[in-house]
Amino acid sequence: MTQPHEPEHIVTAARDIAAPAADIFELIADPVQQPRWDGNDNLAEARSTDRVRAAGDVFVMGLTTGNVRENHVVEFEEQRRIAWRPSEPGRPPFGHLWRWVLEPIDAGHTRVTHTYDWTDLTDEQRIPRARATTADKLRASLDRLAGLAESLSTPR
Repeated sequence: MTQPHEPEHIVTAARDIAAPAADIFELIADPVQQPRWDGNDNLAEARSTDRVRAAGDVFVMGLTTGNVRENHVVEFEEQRRIAWRPSEPGRPPFGHLWRWVLEPIDAGHTRVTHTYDWTDLTDEQRIPRARATTADKLRASLDRLAGLAESLSTPR
């Protein structure tokens, strides 16, 4: 059942990027690359160096605050979709979700949609930060991702 408040708990931003979906997806699915394009300036370093390959994978990130997050991959379609739910190490996920959806426009251009969904977040201490995660913050990640992908992408 859809809750009446649900849309305010889902933030989305999209952008067309002049790079193939495969190149963009590599930057998202590789934890080592994530701090390079994180528009929230929240990610300090990857503690996991293995690229995500499937739903069920878990990758670990060190945050700029010194905290550590396990990211539980809950959606995965190679070069098309990836989503994860963060948690503290060894604990269940908090209830929010980060999702990336890639839609090829043509061989060298991709529409990328970034979503932050905190519909299932129940920890009252985390809600102010969730509310502060606006479409502008998601766009900052998209802009950094675009700059990186476009500079690394080789014409095909």
